[in-house]
Amino acid sequence: MAAPVDLELKKAFTELQAKMVDTQQKVKMADLQIDQLTRVQKHARLTHAEIATLPDNTRLYEGVGRMFILQSKEDVNNLLTDKQKTADEKIRELEKRKVYLERSVKEAEDNIREMLLSRRAR
Repeated sequence: MAAPVDLELKKAFTELQAKMVDTQQKVKMADLQIDQLTRVQKHARLTHAEIATLPDNTRLYEGVGRMFILQSKEDVNNLLTDKQKTADEKIRELEKRKVYLERSVKEAEDNIREMLLSRRAR
């Protein structure tokens, strides 16, 4: 009777390990994406601050591929604001996803512990 229990525990541990490795990779990927989006946000904020110091009649160009397009100061400010908002929303989504992933791993670990304790009690 001990052999089926051991096989069941071994299978559960194997599944937990696979889930933990997968989740850890997803968490690392989320961290990398958050870092990258934070850099984008900071770049947009710094650019916005620099543009704010320029006179209104300054000619501003936006880089598009291998060329530059003349843009008004207002258009560039709107673009930078949109970029900051988008990055902020994505960061919030990634943080929520990261919390969910970490919680799911903790629940799986707790389930394994419960199963071990119930097996020992028998």
